[in-house]
Amino acid sequence: MVVDRLENLERYVSLNPLFAQAVDFLKSTDLNARETGRVVLEEGKLMANFSRLCPKTKEEARLETHNDFIDIQIPLSGTEIIGYTPRAELPEAAYDAENDISFYEGEAADYLVINPGMFAIFFPEDAHAPGITAEGVKKIIMKVRVK
Repeated sequence: MVVDRLENLERYVSLNPLFAQAVDFLKSTDLNARETGRVVLEEGKLMANFSRLCPKTKEEARLETHNDFIDIQIPLSGTEIIGYTPRAELPEAAYDAENDISFYEGEAADYLVINPGMFAIFFPEDAHAPGITAEGVKKIIMKVRVK
């Protein structure tokens, strides 16, 4: 997992061959002007999901992991709290291959505060419970294929 400021995102392009393309999209797009929905940058490999989240509590947020994709999560409006637990500390969970997701019971071990101007990168080994917000938040989630 990585948490940092957006102006430092380029420092992480060496982590995955598709990160450079993701950074280019983020830098060349007026993110706040985009409506909700998905933008496919490279079919099956790189997507940008723009969404609006309703208020959610820590108890309502579900820990999740992905096997095939890395998430780069960026709140655009409002503060988002994201729960975090290392996947290795969780019991096995059913995997939905079609949606590349596993869900886990219980609350996260730790919580990260992500403000606009920041991002969080979650790798397959990082269970995360996104969307914890008192006011709701508009965000973008870059989905980057691992391999």
